[in-house]
Amino acid sequence: MKIENAVALVTGANRGIGRTFVEELLKRGVGKVYVAARDTTSLCDVLKSGDRRLVALPLDVTDPDQVAAAASVANDVTLLINNAGYAAFDGAISAADLDDARLEMEVNYFGPLALTRAFAPVLAKTGGAVVNMLSMLSLISLPMAATYSASKAAGLSLTRSLRGELAAQGTQVIGVLAVQTETAMGAKLPEPRLSPLEVVTDTLNALETGVNDEVIAGAQTRAVHQAFVADPVKVQAMMLTRLPQRV
Repeated sequence: MKIENAVALVTGANRGIGRTFVEELLKRGVGKVYVAARDTTSLCDVLKSGDRRLVALPLDVTDPDQVAAAASVANDVTLLINNAGYAAFDGAISAADLDDARLEMEVNYFGPLALTRAFAPVLAKTGGAVVNMLSMLSLISLPMAATYSASKAAGLSLTRSLRGELAAQGTQVIGVLAVQTETAMGAKLPEPRLSPLEVVTDTLNALETGVNDEVIAGAQTRAVHQAFVADPVKVQAMMLTRLPQRV
């Protein structure tokens, strides 16, 4: 799809990769961006330019009423970017309880599912596109982020199913795989880290060239992905040594 004059909605737009998506969409001539966050006061820095193409939208992706309200208000969207995410960075066994695991699934799996279901009729009018921010941990399990890895694996499976279901209405569905990125969330993982700009640039380039598949975003991700494809058992075995750190 063409980004110029498109109408986008970006969840988790207040910082990190989400904010970078907003900045790059504006540079590429988007017609409007709904910048979504649970707390719209956190969007002050995003909105400070005064660009009239930016529209603040309160949206907790785990709240069905807010999802429905967003689809009603933003009924001109042609590009849905499911970027909001949550990671507890704990083990499946070492975690104190299941609360974080449930929240990871709510945000990282049920959130994109709910948003895509809500906006599918809107996107059907123009074909449009859906971008789901995933992770290389969709393919590789990391014990120090065990339940996050599981939620992203579920997100990858969902993305592929959505691609099949939405093909009939001409909606492009991209899943973005990236390794640790220089964000508040990614800072908990070891260096080196990708820049958000590298992830976003590769994603938007793929979107505009018509890719309807997974995007391996960033040179570092591509190196890890190539190693995984060549010998998935070896790469997974290496990742299994990265256990939760007990304080």
